[in-house]
Amino acid sequence: MVDGESIMTSAPLTVLNWERDGVVIDVRNNNGGFVNVYAIDVLARRSYFNMTPRGFSMTPSRSALGQRSLELPTILVTNRHTLSDGEDFTEGYRSLHLGKVVGEPTSGWIIYTSSTDLIDGTSFRLPFITITTEKGEPMEMHPRPVDVPVTRVLGEDAAGTDSQLDAAVKVLMKQE
Repeated sequence: MVDGESIMTSAPLTVLNWERDGVVIDVRNNNGGFVNVYAIDVLARRSYFNMTPRGFSMTPSRSALGQRSLELPTILVTNRHTLSDGEDFTEGYRSLHLGKVVGEPTSGWIIYTSSTDLIDGTSFRLPFITITTEKGEPMEMHPRPVDVPVTRVLGEDAAGTDSQLDAAVKVLMKQE
């Protein structure tokens, strides 16, 4: 059971989350790491009942109870400079049907490496894990596809524009 004080403390935070219409997730230029499983887990969580603390708005139960769930429409932006962890993320996002993917296909450079020391003291990285989709298809050398292809035009940064981000927002707003 949650005491009244905990509800009062957590309710305003979750209300702020629900004041948004959706979230654009940008993994462009992500070249490695291993955070995709944690982020995908949060995006995939869904509530199965709501809570309405007296004096506050209705809130999905997972958010009200602090279980880290977004529960808003999302869209993913990726590009050809996205590799490794960004490709894992894109594959998870697509296979779990969390939303559309906008931009350019990823690089296809997903591979896990480990460090090996050489006799002269230098270090060399060697692949040691092959990554496949849930269906067993290899991901290395197979870029993750997009649903809405958008290529940024040379000079957009200097002009202060971002056609991929603009397209993602337009598609996301239509999903709601």
